[in-house]
Amino acid sequence: MFLLDEKTVDYSEHVSQEKAAPGSQLGMVIKCLSPSMTTSARIIAPLVIALLTLLGAYRPIPVWAEEPTSIQQILDEPRVYHLRHIILRGIARDVQPLEPYPIANGDNCYGAYLFRLEDDEATIPVAVLGICGRPVVRDPEVEDGDRVEVSATIQAPSHGGHYLSFKGLKAVTEQERVVQAVADRILPIVE
Repeated sequence: MFLLDEKTVDYSEHVSQEKAAPGSQLGMVIKCLSPSMTTSARIIAPLVIALLTLLGAYRPIPVWAEEPTSIQQILDEPRVYHLRHIILRGIARDVQPLEPYPIANGDNCYGAYLFRLEDDEATIPVAVLGICGRPVVRDPEVEDGDRVEVSATIQAPSHGGHYLSFKGLKAVTEQERVVQAVADRILPIVE
């Protein structure tokens, strides 16, 4: 492994000198050491690559995904989960596209929809926000009965908070206890 100094403009001579095999770690280092990189980046890049090599990064690194949260846990303690990002798994039910709705700056949001996510124990409403500012046609990403994994932020607003309803954004009153998941990613579960 080598470092290029600030005066090096053409690093192709280093490739021929080292005889880097395509796809080799040396070849990857050489590709990382572009002349347009800053000096500190040229120093750090090989160190990171060396560290990853020592850790065995040339093999796939196992990554543990976030465990899904049960819907019942959220409904039992909505204040604990308010504004927390979580993963939910279940079956989509009652998918309902929404009409365009206005937001505070006067723009309309298009393509929003609601559905219920049902697991073995409970059900939670899920909102998929619209695309705001320009008219678009967007069909829901789920259909009734689809098994899905939903990455979402839980909203359990108290009095004065807002949530997405069939009538657009709606303020919560003291009589209502609204708990809703606002999805940012929906993936099908394939078994």
